[in-house]
Amino acid sequence: MRIALIAHDSRKELMAQFCTAYVRILSQNELVATGVTGKVVHDACGLDVRCLYPGSRGGAEQLASMIAYGEVDMLLFFRDPVNAKPGEPNDVSLLRVCDVHTIPVATNIATAEVLIHGLERGDLAWLELKHPRKP
Repeated sequence: MRIALIAHDSRKELMAQFCTAYVRILSQNELVATGVTGKVVHDACGLDVRCLYPGSRGGAEQLASMIAYGEVDMLLFFRDPVNAKPGEPNDVSLLRVCDVHTIPVATNIATAEVLIHGLERGDLAWLELKHPRKP
């Protein structure tokens, strides 16, 4: 399964802690992230993360495009709904494209844990049927 990671600046450390806590599960999947988030996660727990552009330089748009093309199966977007900076990724457009393409999305650590535990139990196996990977 390909899992996309993105976090507003104030949530990047939380994303690193989350990935450290669930490194065993996440290491069994492909990870793609916006540039800074990916680097923070890799540096924190050593996970192999494909890094795109930073969110403020087009990384969020790259993720949205990947979602639209069926190249992402789940989005973990740790956002700061109160103090997001103007240059940070637009959560509305990412959430919309996930809804359009039936992609499970978590916007905080609580829902991310639900998705990760569901992934571990096999509850999200239907995603692989919906979005089969090309060899």
